[in-house]
Amino acid sequence: MAPAEPKHKPFEPRTTEEPDFPEEREGWKGYIEWERYPEKRKKAAEILANYDFPVQPEFQMVPLPKSNPILEGVRWKYYHYALGKTLKDMPAISWDHVKKEKSPDMIHILEFPYNGEPPGKRLVENPITSNPDHFVRNHGGIPEIDPEKYFFEVEGLVKENKKITLKELQDESIFPRMNTCVTLQCSGTRRIEQIHDYPGDGDELINAPWGEGAIGTARYVGVSLKKVLKYCGIKPEAKHVEFFGADSYFKKGQIYNYAVSVPTRKVNINEVMLAWEMNGEPLPYIHGYPLRVVVMGYIGARSCKWLTRINVIENPSLAPVQMKEYLYYSPQKGKQNVTYSNGFSIQTMPVASAIMTPVDKDVVVHDGTIHMTGWAYSGSGWPERVEVSNDGGGVWYEVPYQKLSKKYYHAWRTWEIDIPVDAEGWLEFCVRCWDDALNTQPTFVRSAWNWDLHVTSSCHRIKLYSVNKSKPATAQRLKQLEAHGASLLPITRPMPFDLETEEEYLKEMEARGGRDPEE
Repeated sequence: MAPAEPKHKPFEPRTTEEPDFPEEREGWKGYIEWERYPEKRKKAAEILANYDFPVQPEFQMVPLPKSNPILEGVRWKYYHYALGKTLKDMPAISWDHVKKEKSPDMIHILEFPYNGEPPGKRLVENPITSNPDHFVRNHGGIPEIDPEKYFFEVEGLVKENKKITLKELQDESIFPRMNTCVTLQCSGTRRIEQIHDYPGDGDELINAPWGEGAIGTARYVGVSLKKVLKYCGIKPEAKHVEFFGADSYFKKGQIYNYAVSVPTRKVNINEVMLAWEMNGEPLPYIHGYPLRVVVMGYIGARSCKWLTRINVIENPSLAPVQMKEYLYYSPQKGKQNVTYSNGFSIQTMPVASAIMTPVDKDVVVHDGTIHMTGWAYSGSGWPERVEVSNDGGGVWYEVPYQKLSKKYYHAWRTWEIDIPVDAEGWLEFCVRCWDDALNTQPTFVRSAWNWDLHVTSSCHRIKLYSVNKSKPATAQRLKQLEAHGASLLPITRPMPFDLETEEEYLKEMEARGGRDPEE
């Protein structure tokens, strides 16, 4: 695994005085409150302005590194180093939690803030994603909070401001519990397909090159936010609920606490919960311990981790993550003309699916069928049907319902199919999902391209090299390879023996009427 220390050095600041922004609360390591203190934020911005930070790496017009982590996040490390002792250790602390809490073979898309997904094959082996294999998309360092010292605040358009401890929240005589299976998906899932074909906004944090694994399903235990707001008394003019996290977040030379919002209508149908348990265990630190928000069906970015405050408001949050990011633009918008207001905010996740095995460019030896596995999801309903095509989208085969995992209101379904394949050579396979409202997916990635490279909702496509051993000539060639102790792989390597003897060649040429016509 890569070291936590950066590989580059910024220019020296114009001051040698080390900043000191103390931790906000006892037992809350790594948490600085920025939102309530404009002067403190101003001071931090002035400090950041003293540095000439490294520019983000180019990772779309050039091949991605073959390293793991793929991207380092060097600028975000320096932002934390620059602000002094409270934040400077956050990159190392966060990486330690990756090593402790995530699987050893996790694919590290971005080292800091940590973004990672599991190997694809294992992701769909179980409909419930294990905690070590669940994807992570963090926006800052991982704070370490003592649950005995933990509380969150509720304020804004409520009749009574409250401070609620974890112990109070877990008191079932006050708040009845929720136990719900939920899929969370990053809006960047499958972004690599957009990057390969049509590069876009290149910020390494916002637009990390995710594969198909930025999705996971877990059973969460907690409390419906509706119950918490009822406990505090919500005012009639309240239309949105804003969440603040303990992590520090940077945007264009400014610092914030991570903040997002959801409409109260989502809360009122019990689709927002405050969760402290994930798959029968306390939340891992990397997933928001001791308390996080879980928003069902919405983009994962709305499910704020390390919750510090709930602010009930009249309009959507103006925090940068809500106002300036996670926007979906039309294909005519790009660097030349985008504004925050001409993209719309991504909330409910659309229908999506992916083939997890085999993987793109695999050589598959088979006897007339190829076994495929994958996942399907819809944020506004549930997957009702999954179909796979063996010819790029002309003919579709339905996944048998017996090969789909259990239906949940707010979760994916994993699937498998033995799809018939007669042809040999390079073939294109794709998958699509239909949800309960007959929503399905665009056919091609170009239909889903947008400048911010969010939500690759098009049919997931892979190219496989088909070797059908039910064909006599293919079966004979495989036997020849075995007899010579040679491998079919890689298919780009020349055969280690002659394809025919001279006698075999002449006999076949005679049967074919020769190379040239006789007259």
